[in-house]
Amino acid sequence: MVNDPRQVLQRLCSERGEDFAGLSRMLGRNPAYVQQFVRRGVPKRLGEEERGKLARYFGISETLLGGRAEEASGSSGLVSVIRHPVMVSAGPGAIVTEELGKPYFAFDERWLKGLTSTAAANLSIVRVEGDSMTPTLNAGDDILVDLGDSNDRLRDGIYVLRIDDALVVKRLALNPMGRRVTVQSDNPAYPDWPDCSIDEINCIGRVIWSGRRIA
Repeated sequence: MVNDPRQVLQRLCSERGEDFAGLSRMLGRNPAYVQQFVRRGVPKRLGEEERGKLARYFGISETLLGGRAEEASGSSGLVSVIRHPVMVSAGPGAIVTEELGKPYFAFDERWLKGLTSTAAANLSIVRVEGDSMTPTLNAGDDILVDLGDSNDRLRDGIYVLRIDDALVVKRLALNPMGRRVTVQSDNPAYPDWPDCSIDEINCIGRVIWSGRRIA
C-alpha cells in the first residue's frame, strides 16, 4: 500500500503531540499551511524544501512525505527502521497482540553503523510502558532494539525479553563465575530476579538507543 503523505503527517502529529500551526511556523509558512495541506489537499504536493525539513524533523524518509525513492537515497543517506505496534513493559509485562510493523524512524546511515553492525532489517522500534526502568527508560519512550544482538552475544546491558506471551525490558547483569544472570529493574521500587539461568532467558534483542518527548 502506498503511503499517503497527508495521512503520514497527520499520524505523526497525533503520535508525537505536534500541532499543524507549530509545524507551519517551523517551515516559515503561514499558520494554516500544514492544516490546509492535510485537510484540504492544498498544495497538492509539499515543496522540496518543506518536505526535507519535515522529514529531518520527524526523522523519517522523504519518501513517506511524497519524495521519490531515488531522491531520498541519493541525498539524505537515511535508513528506515520498522516500528512494531507492540509495547514492551517496564512493569508487569505487555502482551504481544500484533507484530506487523511499518517504517517509523529513519536514521543517518553512518550514525546507525556507529551503533551497530546489524542490518536495518534486523532492527526494530518499540514503545515502553510502565515505570520499572525509570529513570533510564520512561513510559512512552521509543527504543531501538538490535534483534541480532541477543542470546548468542549476551552481556551486561538492557534487553527486551519474552516471558510467556509478554515482552518486558530489563537490565541484565551476568555472573562471571557461571551461566547465571540477574534480571534487574532500574527503579528500586521493583524487585530484581536474581540467579536466573542464562538458558532460561528468552532474549529478543539488546536496547541500543532510546528517544522521548520532552514535556
